[in-house]
Amino acid sequence: MTHEHDTHETVVVDRGGGSSNGLILGIVAVVILLIAVWYFALGPGTGKTTNNTTNNNTVNNPPAATQAAPAASQ
Repeated sequence: MTHEHDTHETVVVDRGGGSSNGLILGIVAVVILLIAVWYFALGPGTGKTTNNTTNNNTVNNPPAATQAAPAASQ
């Protein structure tokens, strides 16, 4: 007596492409890395000190120019 129910077949179920959590985390990590590189290399975190002092060395009222008087001849 042979029954058709005696044979067992293995069935593999494919759930699709899998989870995309790794891809999302990878993209977030790359974006954070790019922001950190920009901040420390080009942005406000570069560590440059700016000196905003203005040295105004102009003379507002210069003395009047004087001319030497010709020598008196005697």
